[in-house]
Amino acid sequence: MTPTLIPRPEHRPHVEAAATDPHDRGVTRGERLRDGIPAAIEVYDRLFALGGISTAQVRQDAERALDTIGAFRPAAHAEIEGIARGAGVEQWRVAALNARTEILARSAAVPPGECTTIVRHGPGCEGAPRTFGVQTWDWHVELSALWHTLESRGGAHDFVGLTENGILGKMGVNSAGLALHFNILGHVRDGIGGIPMHVLAAIVLEEAGCVAEAVEIVRGAPLASSGSFALFDETDAVLLDMSPVGVFETRPEHGTLLRTNHFLTPVPGEGEKTWLYQPDSGQRYDFVRARLASRQPPATVDDLAACLVTGEDEPPVTCLPDPDKPLGQRWASLATIALEPATRTARILDGTPADIGSRDWRVLTAG
Repeated sequence: MTPTLIPRPEHRPHVEAAATDPHDRGVTRGERLRDGIPAAIEVYDRLFALGGISTAQVRQDAERALDTIGAFRPAAHAEIEGIARGAGVEQWRVAALNARTEILARSAAVPPGECTTIVRHGPGCEGAPRTFGVQTWDWHVELSALWHTLESRGGAHDFVGLTENGILGKMGVNSAGLALHFNILGHVRDGIGGIPMHVLAAIVLEEAGCVAEAVEIVRGAPLASSGSFALFDETDAVLLDMSPVGVFETRPEHGTLLRTNHFLTPVPGEGEKTWLYQPDSGQRYDFVRARLASRQPPATVDDLAACLVTGEDEPPVTCLPDPDKPLGQRWASLATIALEPATRTARILDGTPADIGSRDWRVLTAG
């Protein structure tokens, strides 16, 4: 397929924040993105307004989310406070970025983006056990310049990965060898009142030393919204359906975890917002599953990423923006992320899986 040109910064920011005090790490992050965080706020303000969510409601939701974060993990609250101070913006503004998924759940006018994740848990290219994962991050093309790679050091575990400006975490791998891919799901009971999914991702990467510890953290978190973490280390892998009605696990099938944007377990599936993602999510899931079944098991990251390349007349696993569509409907695969626990490595491509070979991976190591 021929990739569509997406506006990208000449030099993608990389933020290094190293301090044992989470507030200090936040200040460093905010200072490094002093221009980029206000720009992200402006885009999300437009998306909130498009969804009919007033500024007063956004602020109320953000402050409620901040209270929940502070009660569950004061360190995460302190880091958000530090980001706001470093960027010179109001604290509730940074909280709104971190809770953007939960706030946007109020609106049907701005549906969430679509991502596809594959994790391989089995023999590698020489027969030795190996676990690695690849995903696309699909989101509004208006945010194509407003994300960065991150190196966070000083917490219980260091971690590296990708996140949006002002947001604590998203996909990544930590110095203990725990990796996390992240997809958004939709449930009729989604709302504000729990830990925002992006904040929970950062907490897991900073605190968990293995899959079992990560699942324990997630199960102990107050959840009021939905999402999926693909969690994997050198010896274990699990896919979580997280929702206001509980957390449910899926284990690898034939050595593979596959996720698009619908629930894979029946209990949360009964309350799924099917109008958000279907039939697209199911079509992408079935397409990639069939592709995997028809090939030799992918033995390398590039082999796995190739399973995510699609073209015309195929489900949009590789997502290219339609410039004729309005704000809120211009989806793009903004990045491709590959994680490998054994080497504590995240490889991040500023582009779609189809761009592999024409663009260089940015390689980050957590340990």
